Amino acid sequence: MAKTAAYTFGNRQFILDVEKAEQAIAEKRVINGRITMAFNLLPLKYPWAYDLYRTMKANHWEPEDIPMHKDAAQWKSKEITDLERWIIRMAVGYFSAAEGIVGDNIIHVVRELVTASELKLVLGRHAHEENVHADSLLYMIASLGIDPYECEAMFVDVPTIRAKNAFVTRISRALRRDLDLTRTENKQLLAQNIFTFGLVMEGTQFYGLFGMVLSLYRQGKFPGIGQMFRYTLRDESNHIELFRRLLLELVHENPDVWTPEFQQKLRDIMAEGVQLEEEFIQDTLSLPAVGLKTEEFIEYIRYIANRRLQSVGLEPLFPGAHNTLPWLAELMDIRKEQNFFEGRVTEYRKASALVPVSDDEL
Repeated sequence: MAKTAAYTFGNRQFILDVEKAEQAIAEKRVINGRITMAFNLLPLKYPWAYDLYRTMKANHWEPEDIPMHKDAAQWKSKEITDLERWIIRMAVGYFSAAEGIVGDNIIHVVRELVTASELKLVLGRHAHEENVHADSLLYMIASLGIDPYECEAMFVDVPTIRAKNAFVTRISRALRRDLDLTRTENKQLLAQNIFTFGLVMEGTQFYGLFGMVLSLYRQGKFPGIGQMFRYTLRDESNHIELFRRLLLELVHENPDVWTPEFQQKLRDIMAEGVQLEEEFIQDTLSLPAVGLKTEEFIEYIRYIANRRLQSVGLEPLFPGAHNTLPWLAELMDIRKEQNFFEGRVTEYRKASALVPVSDDEL
């Protein structure tokens, strides 16, 4: 006899078939789960994904809320050196391509392949935030009066930017075809994609330029751009956590993926990503600027790479690497910001989803 439970609402009674309910949640999986056109979030099998979605939604921001008049004036002044302008150009040029590559991979690869609705929900939010970041870059370009074709040329013609973009698009392209995700090698392709985009690209490669731009911001240079990068960096910490948890859930449900050979392959991918980032940092920061040293940023990237590897149970690549930019954690702790246009205080982090950011998330 089927196990049932009765629920009464007013003069109506509903009978729940407990076995069917248990079967429904059991059929929810990261991949190869129940396929449905209905976007049924309940029952939640991955509550962390829904909680993360709510945190990301509460952190919403708009580029136009941030004034850029000081940045525009500094850009044209002698207060800013040519090297500092080059750092901003490299930041805008690289991220103009990179944010779009990440968003495209989420929509056309990862979100297409996962089957649980709450995972699709939070991935959709992730893609939306990449749109906000891309929009913020357009706002920076327009405010500073940078020729947009110059940005296009940078990610086409600057070898270190081209190499970084080719590295991730190669891995994304491997999944843009019909795949049998019951086969271990294809599940490993998806796990590799999640690792590369979440922990290598967004989680490690982005942090060199974040550090450079925010170091200038600490010196009172480019306050508007710095503020947008602060918001973006906070968003990225949630993106990293999303892909980290997604990878761990995928491996938990599909232990055949996590072979010693595959684990070493992921470490090799991280090593390649770090090497490309070190070359990019040397290209971006070719000469020492005030408060900016190439060696510090390279050491920081190695430190971050170790943390990303360890967060998914992999051995670090750079024993002894240490955090040379501890102040980045402080710049991520955004509670309230003054709205300069209307003189009001805007609460970007709503109390309902308040999650403190610590150095552990960097």
